[in-house]
Amino acid sequence: MALFKNQQHKGIDEQPISSIISEGSVIDGTFKAPGFVRVDGQINGNVTIEGGMILGEKGSVKGNVNTKQIVVYGIVDGDVTAEALEIRSTGKIKGNIKTNSIQMDSGAVYNGTLSMSV
Repeated sequence: MALFKNQQHKGIDEQPISSIISEGSVIDGTFKAPGFVRVDGQINGNVTIEGGMILGEKGSVKGNVNTKQIVVYGIVDGDVTAEALEIRSTGKIKGNIKTNSIQMDSGAVYNGTLSMSV
């Protein structure tokens, strides 16, 4: 079930992935990357990605996330700032969200405040 959807954004699933953090990998500290990143492991620290991010079902971030587009299948424990945000049915966010566009599937969990701008 979509709450809001901006058709101007090309789906992140259609973007070429430039970096992958595989399941079982753990990053402690700030993570910065250009392009599009898929995270199936764990990041303990703030994340800044210039393009976009896919957080897989087994992926987690304990820290703030700042990116253009993000699709959350896993868990974010921190604030999310993104132009476009999608929270899938397995996704969970505990923190504040700042976004222009949000889409939440049935079953998605979100606990925090939402701030939207045009």
